[in-house]
Amino acid sequence: MGLAILFGTFFLALISGMPVAFALGLATVAGFLHEGLPMFIGFQRVLSGISVFSLLAIPFFIFAGDLMMQGGIAARLVRLAASAVGRSKGGLGVVNVASSMLFGGISGSAVADTSALGSILMPVMKEKGYDADYAVNVTVTSSVAGVVIPPSHNMILYAVAAGGVSVSQLFVAGVIPGVLMCLCLGFVAWLIAVRRGYPSEAFPGWRALLISFVAALPGLMTAVIIVGGVLSGVMTVTESGAFGAIWALVVTLFVYRELTWIRFCRAVAGAVRTTALVMLLVATASSFAYLLALYRVPETLATTMTHISDNPIVILLLLNLTLLVLGMIMDMAALILICTPIFLPVVTQIGMDPVQFGVIMMMNLGLGLCTPPVGACLFVGCVVGGIRIDQAVKTIWPFYLAILVALMLVTYVPAFSMFLPGLLQ
Repeated sequence: MGLAILFGTFFLALISGMPVAFALGLATVAGFLHEGLPMFIGFQRVLSGISVFSLLAIPFFIFAGDLMMQGGIAARLVRLAASAVGRSKGGLGVVNVASSMLFGGISGSAVADTSALGSILMPVMKEKGYDADYAVNVTVTSSVAGVVIPPSHNMILYAVAAGGVSVSQLFVAGVIPGVLMCLCLGFVAWLIAVRRGYPSEAFPGWRALLISFVAALPGLMTAVIIVGGVLSGVMTVTESGAFGAIWALVVTLFVYRELTWIRFCRAVAGAVRTTALVMLLVATASSFAYLLALYRVPETLATTMTHISDNPIVILLLLNLTLLVLGMIMDMAALILICTPIFLPVVTQIGMDPVQFGVIMMMNLGLGLCTPPVGACLFVGCVVGGIRIDQAVKTIWPFYLAILVALMLVTYVPAFSMFLPGLLQ
């Protein structure tokens, strides 16, 4: 009965349109009242959930990404990608994927990727004769690179929810799967471009490519500082995030000189708003997870799945399907905090490394950002592209398939995610 009240209150709150963080909090209060638990325990769980030092890295990553979006770094990364891969058939589609790989690896945010690169590339693509649905579909699905390729603040949330998983190993583990996913998306973008007869861009020459690389290098150094600082052991994740934000501020203000006071205020406001949302989710999800542990949900689910099948292939397929469905109806950050303590015991029981599962979760829930009914990236992409969601969804399925192919490879071939972390050990 207690579990029914907990989940029933939560889903009823979601259906009514309540934000996820408030729905989690309301469900937790209902659960505490039903069990007769002192409410101060819930407040203790709220405070302990956000009193984690590594969470300080999240606002720094978010602020760095907003600064780069407002300060001209995204535009230079697009020019670099266009110079490098624009000459292929349907070159701007491939450029879009390559730009997402570069920018996502710096900003760590899929929504920021969609907003920044979409506003730059979509008008150009439509001007060159590309259909609006194609421009939106490429931009939206390739933005998933932002949550897989490091640095990703969602990986920090997973590390906190998993209780002690190394953030540096998670960062390294996401490199190959992120690149693999972008290669699959680039191939699909090229196939559709050939079928629809989209034009290719002229190669600007090696000199122009070198100039574009030099111009983009200060922005690319942001990722080097953040990831390199963590992997080298010189800085903690929080310190590397702080230095990354400082570097982004210096580059956009003094090197590119495009960060005006108005744009700086927008970056600050965006970072504060996103950080507040994430921290509120962490706080309420911590109390929610306390009740899940009290009701022994992780153990029950693990037992149920092993009763369905003791074959790891089947269990992993069920987990992927569950995460994909949940990703379609709930916010990514909330799902990471809720699902990690539930599913992690299941995968560790069948021998999967928590680092590999973290990458699988990022890819699953990242795809959820691109799917209706609550896909944030899909909404942003359609608004920027000026089309309805149903128009985009009709032709987006080949890109979904590309991400699913990469997801299956990462799920059933551990080397894709565990090769680089193995080199660090």
